[in-house]
Amino acid sequence: MTVAPAPLFDPTFLRKLDRLALLTRRAMAGDMQGERRSPRRGSSVEFADFRPYARGDDIRQIDWNLYARMERFFLKLMVAEEELTIHLLLDNTASMDWGEPNKLLYARRVAAAFGYIALSSLDRVTVTALAAGKGQQLPSVRGKRGALPLFDFIQKLPGGAGGNLQATAKRYVQTARNVGPLLLCSDLMDPEWKEALRTLTARPFEITVVHTLAPQELRPDIDGDFRLLDAEGGPALEITADLEVLRQYDEHLREWRAEIESFCSGRGINYIFADTAVPVEDFVLGNLRRRGALR
Repeated sequence: MTVAPAPLFDPTFLRKLDRLALLTRRAMAGDMQGERRSPRRGSSVEFADFRPYARGDDIRQIDWNLYARMERFFLKLMVAEEELTIHLLLDNTASMDWGEPNKLLYARRVAAAFGYIALSSLDRVTVTALAAGKGQQLPSVRGKRGALPLFDFIQKLPGGAGGNLQATAKRYVQTARNVGPLLLCSDLMDPEWKEALRTLTARPFEITVVHTLAPQELRPDIDGDFRLLDAEGGPALEITADLEVLRQYDEHLREWRAEIESFCSGRGINYIFADTAVPVEDFVLGNLRRRGALR
């Protein structure tokens, strides 16, 4: 008998997510009316501009106060509020399916929370997996009704395969229909991570990278002789873990993280580090808000 996966969130956390919204740095044109500012003019509650009345216009849009002053008909234009497409890229390669707490499970929950918040604002959400041979995609869903297929897709997404982050990024920028906020959840343990992020900036996505690492990677508690195996098929490495080796590891790790953050900062990418030891609820309600991804 197949056991159903545990729910991603409890009802209390979902109610907290209902009170959040995505932050975007600029208005983008969507396809349907939602709750996001658009560069187009439409019908909403926020004033944008006036224009002279022309035959055939809706007389309900006439500003009668302005007519009383100028004795000419003008239409009041409002800022259109339209949906965005929110792009979730979820790294489900073998290196992510590791650690305690597990990196892939953590990334699943972060992506699902981000997507749920977008759906609550009537935005459109699509999810793409990064693993080779498992590059599944959830066609875009919209509104609260999209939460169930979103959660179901993310929960059932398999892990454990290899992948090419650069190839996936290139394919994505060539095929994505609409730009919008893009969330990439990954450990970035790909030698071509720079090329992949640079490729994503070829189109005007608003990119947020959630760099996900496990405590065992950040603070390895090992001693003695070890044979390290590459989860994605690279050559094995034999090491002797002593204080000096661990010191060098920590130094290189800090340099690598600083390099990624600097690279992202120079290209307008919002870099947010995630230690899976931090509860997902605290990360979403705290870190994502402090770093300007949510409000």
